[in-house]
Amino acid sequence: MTIGNITFDQYPVFLAPMEDVTDIAFRLMCKRFGADMVYTEFVSADALIRHVNKTTAKLEVAEEERPVAIQIYGKEVDSVTEAARICEAAHPDIIDLNFGCPVKKVAGKGAGAGMLRNPELMLEITRSVVRAVHVPVTVKTRLGWDDDHRIIVDLAERLQDCGIAALTIHGRTRAQMYTGEADWTLIGAVKNNPHMHIPIIGNGDITSAEQCRQAFNDYGVDAVMVGRGSIGCPWIFREIKHYLNTGQLLPPESFDWYLEVLRKQITDSIDRLDERRGILHIRRHLAVTPLFKGIPNFKPVRVRMLRAETVEELWEIIRTIPEMPLQPV
Repeated sequence: MTIGNITFDQYPVFLAPMEDVTDIAFRLMCKRFGADMVYTEFVSADALIRHVNKTTAKLEVAEEERPVAIQIYGKEVDSVTEAARICEAAHPDIIDLNFGCPVKKVAGKGAGAGMLRNPELMLEITRSVVRAVHVPVTVKTRLGWDDDHRIIVDLAERLQDCGIAALTIHGRTRAQMYTGEADWTLIGAVKNNPHMHIPIIGNGDITSAEQCRQAFNDYGVDAVMVGRGSIGCPWIFREIKHYLNTGQLLPPESFDWYLEVLRKQITDSIDRLDERRGILHIRRHLAVTPLFKGIPNFKPVRVRMLRAETVEELWEIIRTIPEMPLQPV
């Protein structure tokens, strides 16, 4: 599979763009575990052209994480186009347009998945950005606004006509947010549409190596994107790639091996930010990691861990966690 001039091996697996998750430290870790491409947190076009420091900082990319995509969102042609030019100056391999974020503060204002209610504007923005930059432009979107407007099959063709290099589809409508199960049947319908010739990347509910293989086998997608399944579990890419390459599940590591990965995430987060902000940032990973699943009476420990305010306190709590028997996580 190729996107622009980027060639991927068979069965590529990507790290999804996630706000407050896919910072550079986490992207690099997922890359080391086998992610074939990674995406930045999404970048507000309006904030970027106003040179908001926190937003501009999201453009930082490292050579070791390539290929890497910068994802932007907005609701006006001129601002998104100008933001794309600014992003191009940061030298990403791809610029991705977010037409899929469902949260109210984004979609409710007409950006992200809100664009699914105004596909003509979505197409106008896409055409303008494709013309304005020299790197490949891709799009990430959803099936439609709600079950009565699942427009993705027709929309995919029209986005392709705008000149995008690939399309990622999350198998939910905006109305679903992140509830229910992702519907991959329409993703497969887009992929199997004889009029489509760009790569189709499937996204939604991939939390295991077996699910990833099934997505490739059943729906024929060119790549699979892993989102929430990687939070607190960056080693999922290692497990997936091993299974895709060998057909065998990767034997589990020791409990302390996984715990050391989380320790590295904590250290990286603090080093990148500072102690207070780093601990706040890593709480999302500690809260949902599957590593602690099955530990008896763990809830009070989890609460203490998520309330820790210093790294010394966090290390002390982690030292009290009993080592569990070998098990898949």
